[in-house]
This record gives sequence, C-alpha cells and structure tokens, in this order.
Amino acid sequence: MTLADSPTITPLLAARYRWATVGMVSLVFLAAFEALAVTTIMPSVSADLDGRAWFSAAFSATLAASVVGMVAGGLWSDRTGPRLPLLGSVAVFAAGLLLAGLAPGIELFVAARFLQGLGSGAMTVALYVVVARLYAPIDHPRIFGAFAAAWVIPSMVGPTVAGVVAEAAGWRWVFLGVVALSLAATVLLLPALRTLVDNPERASVATAGRLALAIVVAIAVVVLDLAGRSTAAVGLAIAAGALVVVLVAVRPLLPPGTLAARRGLPAVIALRGAIAATFFATEIYLPYLLQEHYDVSAWLSGATLTVGALGWSAASAVQARMGARLDHVTALRIGAALLLAGVAGELVATALILTPFLIGAFWVLAGAGMGLMFPRISSYVLAASTEREQGGNSAAMSIADAVGGATAISLAGLVFTSVGSAADLGAFVAALTLTTGVAVGAVLVSRRTA
Repeated sequence: MTLADSPTITPLLAARYRWATVGMVSLVFLAAFEALAVTTIMPSVSADLDGRAWFSAAFSATLAASVVGMVAGGLWSDRTGPRLPLLGSVAVFAAGLLLAGLAPGIELFVAARFLQGLGSGAMTVALYVVVARLYAPIDHPRIFGAFAAAWVIPSMVGPTVAGVVAEAAGWRWVFLGVVALSLAATVLLLPALRTLVDNPERASVATAGRLALAIVVAIAVVVLDLAGRSTAAVGLAIAAGALVVVLVAVRPLLPPGTLAARRGLPAVIALRGAIAATFFATEIYLPYLLQEHYDVSAWLSGATLTVGALGWSAASAVQARMGARLDHVTALRIGAALLLAGVAGELVATALILTPFLIGAFWVLAGAGMGLMFPRISSYVLAASTEREQGGNSAAMSIADAVGGATAISLAGLVFTSVGSAADLGAFVAALTLTTGVAVGAVLVSRRTA
C-alpha cells in the first residue's frame, strides 16, 4: 500500500507529509508573492530601465509563457513522473528571477519574466501531480486548501512588502531575494520526491500537438504586445494578425464552442477567460496610475491591490457559506455585475481625477466579483464534466484564464502606448475604457452560463 492509498486522515504536518507540505506551500507562496509584487514595483522598473513602452509586455509575456509551462509540465510529468519536471521548473523560475534582478535593460527583463512564467506554469502542474502521487485522496482537499491560503496571504501583504523593499533596498531585491528562498523550499521537498514511484506513459501525438499550439499562442501574444512599438499602420496590422493567430491556435485547446460562448460549459470557460482579462488587465495599471498622477508612494499604491484581495477573499467566504442556497449561475451573474461596477468605477474615478480612496473602494467591488465567481466556475466545470473530462476541462479553464489575461494585457498596453505615455492621464483612461468594455462582454457571457 502506498501513501496515496491511506484511508485515514493524516495531518499535513505529520512526519510523512511534513517537509513535502512545507516545501510545496512555500513554493506556491513565493510564486504568488512574485506575481503580485511585480504589479507594485513595475512602474519603478520601467522608469529605471527606460522601458515604459514595455510595461504591459512584462505581464503578458509571463502569462503567455505560463500556458506553455502548463502544457509542457503536464506532458513531461506524464512521461517521466513529477520529480524532474518539478526540479526543472523551479530551476527555470529561479533563473528568471535571477535574470530579472540583474537585467541591465528592459529587453532582458521581459525575457526574464517569460522564463518566470514558463517555470511557474510547469511548477503548478508538477506540484499537483506530486500531490496526487504522495498524498492520500482523503487529504487532497486540505493540501489544496493550504495552496489556496498560500495565494491569499501574499495577495494581502505582498504588494506592500514589495513596495517597502523597493524603496528601501531597490526593486532588484524583490527578485533576487526570492531566488534563495525558492531553492531552499525545493531542498525541503527532496526527501519526499525520492519516495515517489514513477509510472511514465508515452506521450500521444495529440498531446505533443497541444504543446505546439501553446507555443504558438505564447509567441502570438508577445508579438501582439510588441506591435505597439511599430508605426501606427504597421503596428495595427501586426496586432490584428497576432490576435487572429491567438484565437485560431487557442481554439483547439478549449472545449468546442468556447470562443462563441455556447450556452453551458463552453460559456463558463469563456467567462473565466473574460473575467481574467478584465481583472488582470485593469489591476496592473492601478499602482502605476497612483504613483504617476496621485504621487502615492510605491508601498502605499500596493495597498490598492491588498484591499482588492480582501474583497476577493470576503466574497469567496460568503459564497462558500451560502453553499447551495446560492446557485452557480446566479453567483456568476452577480459576480460579473460587481466586476463591471468596480472596473467602470475605476474608469470614472480616473477620468474625473477623483480621490484615490475611490480607486481603492472600487477595486474592492471588483475583487468581490472575482471572489464570487472563481470558486463557482471551478465547481461548475467539475460538476458539468464526466470523470474522464475533469482533467481536460480543468486544464482548459486554466488556459482560458492565462490566455484571456495575457491577450487583454497586450491589447491594453497597445492602446495605452498608442494614446500617450504614463505622463498622459488619457493613456490610463484609454486602457481602462478597453477593460470596461471587456467587463461588459463578461456580463453578457454570464447570461449564457445556463
């Protein structure tokens, strides 16, 4: 009998799980911290490296690369077991952190962010496979709950801590400081990884094809973002072509009818992509806006992201407490409306140069919408899937999330740089107008989830 066959509940910090739990939760925590910290310090990075025109690329490249990492990590884990994929993905993630912290120019910094996305995407998949191989099924809900907590805590403290570190020691230490911690967390995992028994399977042609499509999507997203550096006519043509490539390449990676928001499961997957596009493409501009036009310090501008995380966490807790009294479809429709209200509020507050406190207040609304929708989308997808479809549909949900966010960030960056620079309030208004439009689309898609 293996550990995973155990019929009794085992504490996550019991001897056989202890170091695996500490190591894996630490890796999730560090990946979450890094993802949120960059949003706060990116205005300083882009100014220091003279790369304001590359602002959005530092985010879209990471998300696009994560799609490749997810697919590659799954393929590699199936072929060899999760040990090598996990160690390899951590190495790539750490290399990205190191390169970002030492980057002399913005081009290398964006390349470093691509490596971080590639590593974090593969790491996430490998960690889930480790859980399946190492933990008994009865213990899965608790270790996944620990992973969720490892995301929530950085969302509350990460932006502010990153701002403080950037102001006290420089933004480079936000990256360099995490390298050693990532390697230390991996060392804690090594004893547990040695106990795993691999059951490698030959990769199918279809699976390899999915990896090729993921690579095409990632490249097209990066090209879409970089189109803004060309002249207006050429840039528009490149952006249009890249967007078409993204849509064509991602289509086979999603359930049939997803891009058309066909009623039921396809619309739910599409909604996941639409809300990720709305939220994350808006979020990256809020600290930037506060630092540029309200003269708010880096650490304090990060507090906006923190209050949004609090709204997300609170709404998630409310929907969990309500359970079946709040059906999935109603939760999704209410959540989409809250997200639209929050993002539209940011647009109005920015356009009218209202008090920065309103920017924080509206972001609480947006976060509440996400907190209401994210758990229910996951539950809906699993409930609407057969046992054989659960893995594929869950992967499609993650892919829609990453591709939706990356594409919207690229488009917002294109609009932002086309209108002006960070010194122009109109550039922020233009980007927020785009994300508000995507939020409207999300509300419409939410009407097709039943």
